Amino acid sequence: MVAIQVEYQGDLHCKAVHGPSATELNTDAPKDNQGRGESFSPTDLVATALGTCMLTVMGIMARTLDLDLAGTTATVEKEMTSTAPRMIKSLAVNIHVPHSITSENQQKLERAAHTCPVHKSLHPDVHTPIEFTWG
Repeated sequence: MVAIQVEYQGDLHCKAVHGPSATELNTDAPKDNQGRGESFSPTDLVATALGTCMLTVMGIMARTLDLDLAGTTATVEKEMTSTAPRMIKSLAVNIHVPHSITSENQQKLERAAHTCPVHKSLHPDVHTPIEFTWG
């Protein structure tokens, strides 16, 4: 179990502290929902979690395959619903691996990305198209 302590600091800002490492993270409501957009919004963190989770799981598979994925990037484009209830409508992910990798290992890495626990935890109404570019 991991505990994360969250404190509301007023003016739609929160501070979260990661229990095991004491790393701090701040959030703000987005401009389109009464905030100033001065930091990640809570739903931005969901998008961030998805991208970092996919790359991490791919990194675990890459270790098994003795591959180096350093420099691989994920871009996650978050879209919110325009009608109530306000929720994430889609998280489109583009993963770019700048290395030459065999098609067999590409398939293994793509399968690994799809096993990401964050992806598996998202509500089925959240559209999550995933695109990979290689080399």
